[in-house]
Amino acid sequence: MNKKTMGIHHITAIVGHPQENVDFYAGVLGLRLVKQTVNFDDPGTYHLYFGDEGGKPGTIITFFPWAGARQGIIGDGQVGVTTYLVPKGAMEFWEKRLEKFNIPYTKMERFGEQYLEFDDPHGLHLEIVEREEGEVNNWTFGDVKPEVAIKGFGGAILLSAQPSKTAELLENVMGLERIGEEGDFVRFRSSAEIGNIIDLKLTSIGRGQMGVGTVHHIAWRASDDQDQLDWREHVSRYGYGVTPVRDRNYFNAIYFREHGEILFEIATDPPGFAHDESQETMGEKLMLPEQYEPNRKQIEQVLLPFEVRELD
Repeated sequence: MNKKTMGIHHITAIVGHPQENVDFYAGVLGLRLVKQTVNFDDPGTYHLYFGDEGGKPGTIITFFPWAGARQGIIGDGQVGVTTYLVPKGAMEFWEKRLEKFNIPYTKMERFGEQYLEFDDPHGLHLEIVEREEGEVNNWTFGDVKPEVAIKGFGGAILLSAQPSKTAELLENVMGLERIGEEGDFVRFRSSAEIGNIIDLKLTSIGRGQMGVGTVHHIAWRASDDQDQLDWREHVSRYGYGVTPVRDRNYFNAIYFREHGEILFEIATDPPGFAHDESQETMGEKLMLPEQYEPNRKQIEQVLLPFEVRELD
């Protein structure tokens, strides 16, 4: 079986207070809060999803906000940097926007592309890159209009405890194309227009520790349930221990930890985020999976309140 992933489905991270999280990703970055629900394994914790107007695969970053939790350490076995994609000509807008909100940034170049690097309020490493690829995001929030809005993921930088093993997995198991090597990085590309560039760091920076400001896992796209089952068989054949399929309401998921200690998920594109509330009202209220609906009152009493607010 020859399998090739389309690219990133979503990236999930651990952060601090939910209001700070929402203010940054909606208020500053202009993303849409497409879903507020709970961690299915820990219903006393939010699971917040931000993406483009429709919450399409390749645009979704998700968060478990744990106010007061221990700060993590970014390092081997994690996604080190999450890359966001903006339209050509939008970089000046984003420089001025980061300055407006007093967010320090640096400019750097990698594989001939210019990047803005900065951190979110909880220490998560982010960067912005301009590319022609990807559909315009028609979501408008505050001063972030479609002509400059984040289109989705450009990709990610992976930090591996065994870079050669991770490179082998990306190319031979996940089906990414190895397209270049520069300095400390090797670059891989998938077939999608967004979430398609993975830069793997070839040297260790020390083991990461899970906590606030770190990525929990990176998820890759499966086109449907059958494709996911094919992926499960395919990955298992290479000796990786893959979980059974887990129903996450908005997609089905399987998980495995690769040899470089990064947690990988393979998630289905359907059913998406509009099956339990309308496209127009997505993200406006807390949505609970069926098993937790009888406990809504208790869950809402535990969760910290927040609001989506324009900061401009």
